[in-house]
Amino acid sequence: MAFKNSLFIQSNMKKISHFLFIIFFVSVSFSQTRQEKLSTAALSLTNDKVVYDPSYVSIDYPNGDVPKEIGVCTDVVIRAFRKIGVDLQKEVHEDMKQHFEIYPKLWGLKKPDTNIDHRRVPNLMTFFSRKGTVKAITKNPKDYVPGDVICWSLGGGIKHTGMVVNNKSKDGKRFLIVHNIGSGQIIQDCLFDYKIIGHYQF
Repeated sequence: MAFKNSLFIQSNMKKISHFLFIIFFVSVSFSQTRQEKLSTAALSLTNDKVVYDPSYVSIDYPNGDVPKEIGVCTDVVIRAFRKIGVDLQKEVHEDMKQHFEIYPKLWGLKKPDTNIDHRRVPNLMTFFSRKGTVKAITKNPKDYVPGDVICWSLGGGIKHTGMVVNNKSKDGKRFLIVHNIGSGQIIQDCLFDYKIIGHYQF
């Protein structure tokens, strides 16, 4: 009888431990801020094998995405937000429909295009400037925190974007960046490698 009681207690202790682990995991998930969730989402993208491909692709609307095995820099930001329930394709399109005249006129379009508008850095910069928080552009790494969206100029009119994540550089002074600059969705210590032209929270 004592042996049976011991087995019963052990079995129930395992169930209780499992239940407490689930409660802890759920509580941690809910306690994360939006910025922390974005950082986690962006980090998870580095597990996907993605080839840099800037081709124009017809996609669904809303919640449309190019094939998961391809993408560009903006797709990193778009996919991170989508993982936390924010559809930038829809958000940008809705704003462009109402305020098309204030968005950049760099591509000869006469009206919004749900396939590509949100995948262009200048459009995202305009959107985040209007709907998000424009943060200071400084040389102080402490001003750049996980979940922030950064935009850079690479020169020659080329713009780039990525997201600050909750991993630190080897010297511990800077948070790292998840981006796609040609080698897929990767994490790098590159915050100040290019000229920062946009710093946003959304």
